[in-house]
Amino acid sequence: MTATAPTTAPAQATEEIQDAGHVDVLIVGAGVSGIGAAYHLRDQFPDRTFVILDAQNDRGGTWSTHRYPGVRSDSDLFTYGYRFKPWRGPSIAAGEEILAYLDEVIDEYGLDQYICYQHQVTAASWSTGDRRWTVEVTRGDTGQRLRFTTGFLWMCQGYYNHAKPYRPEWDGMDRFQGLVVHPQRWPEDLDLADKRVVVIGSGATAATLIPAIAEKAQHVTMLQRSPTYFYAPPTTHELAVMLGPLDLPDEWMHEIMRRQHIMQYHWLARTSFEAPDELHAFLIESMRPLLPEGFDIDRHFTPRYRPWQQRIAVVPDGDLFAALREGKASVVTDTIETFTEHGIKVSSGEEIPADIVVTATGFNLSVFGDVAFTVDGEPVDFTQHLTWRGVMISGLPNMAYTFGYFRHSWTLRVDLVSDLVGRLLTNMQDKGATMVVPTLRPQDKDMQLRPFSDPENFNAGYVMRSQHIMFKQGDREPWTHMLEHDEEREILPKADLDDGTLAYR
Repeated sequence: MTATAPTTAPAQATEEIQDAGHVDVLIVGAGVSGIGAAYHLRDQFPDRTFVILDAQNDRGGTWSTHRYPGVRSDSDLFTYGYRFKPWRGPSIAAGEEILAYLDEVIDEYGLDQYICYQHQVTAASWSTGDRRWTVEVTRGDTGQRLRFTTGFLWMCQGYYNHAKPYRPEWDGMDRFQGLVVHPQRWPEDLDLADKRVVVIGSGATAATLIPAIAEKAQHVTMLQRSPTYFYAPPTTHELAVMLGPLDLPDEWMHEIMRRQHIMQYHWLARTSFEAPDELHAFLIESMRPLLPEGFDIDRHFTPRYRPWQQRIAVVPDGDLFAALREGKASVVTDTIETFTEHGIKVSSGEEIPADIVVTATGFNLSVFGDVAFTVDGEPVDFTQHLTWRGVMISGLPNMAYTFGYFRHSWTLRVDLVSDLVGRLLTNMQDKGATMVVPTLRPQDKDMQLRPFSDPENFNAGYVMRSQHIMFKQGDREPWTHMLEHDEEREILPKADLDDGTLAYR
């Protein structure tokens, strides 16, 4: 029978709800988005009260829950780091290094006093009469239920479900005699020595996990249904190597490298639309010399989609390809027919032996942390609402959210969104308004509604299988999102907050 990694059952909640007080701004999430939002809020509005609530027992969000071997960034840290906090280190960093960086931000700016861990937000109710949100929370450590109130709610909880990773159910899993593990629930005591490991999936998680475990395992097989684009930059950018002997101040080095990486991201994103064949050839040919001689690159590393319709998996210094060259890892491109007692049988008839199967199959999107929202007593069905610039939701008063980029570093947008929210709060203050709500203008009422993500733009599996639960976008500004960073760094700082799409009261 299949064994799975154990999970910890949450504490049982009690019935009584205790008042936890009122704050000007309530931030949900103490990951990269929430910490960034808190810094900007404190910097721009030092007199306002706020609190950060996080369901986890530690900071970091993704970097706290993802503890599998080799976990690292798939964006460079000069842009993944905040613009206000210089990154010191290699371009690609391990999860522990990123957590250490976040710890520095929390310590340097005194944010630890505002963070409440193991505070799971379960409901948020807006009252127009009271001009406030009432937020219900369950503590994970005690089961205690709390009630916060706030004048402005800022959702920074990320975009996927930490508690329920995506793992398909395959035929025969119940008879597999080995261990099945999802990277999001990696057992700390898992012994890989001399084990045959099959990693199902070929995205960023597989690309980081396989090189890390190949040294210990007897052999690792990457089993993929279809190929992914890979890119193998050096861990330390060549420009950083050139600048190193100059002994530049950290701030200068950070800004130079940040601009260099932003320029590269812009080129990749632009080329993916304007010259996809050129980018395809560049990515494929950059892999070819790193693979074993005679490797079937057409079958195993030539995707069927346009570059950047899904994320490009980064393999620093080509470590994944090194594992393939050394014979420590291999690739099988096929579909799973069934699990067997001692492995996985694929459609070709081949049986891949396995002692451990790692389901690096991705995650599920979560709509604002699956919090139950109501506005004046009416439940909110987000599928019937539109985004406003990827920052607010139509019909929801005094609520902003932070959602990063798919093709650029997430944190580039954290800074831009924080600037816009700051301008919005200032505009409310100047108008003497206690309420702001994105509202469709008469000319917007009949516009075409579009899905959360246009498949022609970005069609990663975790996005496509969640379209039905996500909010929509329109066919015109400001009711669209998922613009590229080179567009938004011009648009968002100049966004008109008095164009009639925001109703102030």
